[in-house]
Amino acid sequence: HAEDVDRTIEIFGKVEKRQDRVVIVGGGNVGLEVAKALESGTSRIRAKMIEKSRKCAEHAAEALERTIVLNGDGLDRSLMIEAGIDRADAMLAVTDDDKTNMLAAVRAKAEGCPFVIALINDPTLLPLLKPLGIDAFINPRATTVSSILRHIRYGRVRQVYSIGDAEAEVIEAEVMGTSPMAGKAIRDIDFPEGVLVCAVRKNGKVLRPTGGLKIETGDVIALFAMADDVPEVERLMQVSIDYF
Repeated sequence: HAEDVDRTIEIFGKVEKRQDRVVIVGGGNVGLEVAKALESGTSRIRAKMIEKSRKCAEHAAEALERTIVLNGDGLDRSLMIEAGIDRADAMLAVTDDDKTNMLAAVRAKAEGCPFVIALINDPTLLPLLKPLGIDAFINPRATTVSSILRHIRYGRVRQVYSIGDAEAEVIEAEVMGTSPMAGKAIRDIDFPEGVLVCAVRKNGKVLRPTGGLKIETGDVIALFAMADDVPEVERLMQVSIDYF
């Protein structure tokens, strides 16, 4: 349940803190979309962006309403201070260069920013992040894989999240009338051994899965599946031709 998220995160050693000020290093596609998302949110987060390319900086400044865009090198200490890195609650380094993102994150930490995130494409660099004090990273490959999978799955799949190096997936999908799952209790559905039912949304309410819970047409079900078992999950989700 949503109200238990903060407590769950605390159990893993993370204390949630409201982030009112954010500095974004990189004004390309990723940085621009992040800034737009922050502007469209209800929490009124104040963001500043640093972009090295003058053309990209001008484009970002035109596309954004409340975000202040600074043209310059994200590794420049004076520019970071001008962006207020010492007062920022978080910094996101999302340029197209992994090493620049790592160094920008390290510099932000050194200037007093408590939480830094770096976009990293090269998986061989990931072991370096913890020793450098980088709190979190974004893996575009995993994000892209999840987005692609969502669009190529059978049936009404709403979300897919790829775990690890595509070793497992969490799949959220609406149960169709022709699905082999429709009308059966969870205990009677022939799930593969590597599949777990995470949750069921029925009539607008999220329910904890139990063996006796009946899956009906229109329910939304979230499943964890190991990679080898995904094809069978697809079969359970798919819409047969007589549906049309």
